[in-house]
Amino acid sequence: MFNRLAVLLLSTLLAVPAFCAQKVANNRPQSTLDTGDQAAIREILDLERQARDASLHRDADFSQRTLAEDYVAITPLGQVTTKRDTVSARKSGQLRYDELNVTDMVVRVYGDTAVVTARADVKGHQLGEDFSGPYRYTRVWVRRTGKWQAVSYQATVTQ
Repeated sequence: MFNRLAVLLLSTLLAVPAFCAQKVANNRPQSTLDTGDQAAIREILDLERQARDASLHRDADFSQRTLAEDYVAITPLGQVTTKRDTVSARKSGQLRYDELNVTDMVVRVYGDTAVVTARADVKGHQLGEDFSGPYRYTRVWVRRTGKWQAVSYQATVTQ
């Protein structure tokens, strides 16, 4: 049962947000970033905020819109999930987030690619099972035809 919970939890953590403690692009402090990098960081931070809201409100449409067709997520148990899995988990209504607190967020921009790393403290249940706890995650966004799409996500349980 825990394996199934972890798959759904972490495939839907795509919806975990960003309220950033630190913003970085190409390992440069924000004050030295060019205007394009600063704009990209703002866009990614907004997408991460929307992702958090979508998790709390079980909004499958957000995942449908923002996940690339070739999206792949790796759960803390090493399971692979796809866009279809993530959207399905949201639509099922069996997953409930009560709280999502994201800290230690860093956004790095490399042209049309952005890498987000963060910590997510989660309180929630799926099918009556508690999956609350601390996680660290990495999400990769790629700008395709002017739109940011999540292409990869990996989460790890932390202590």
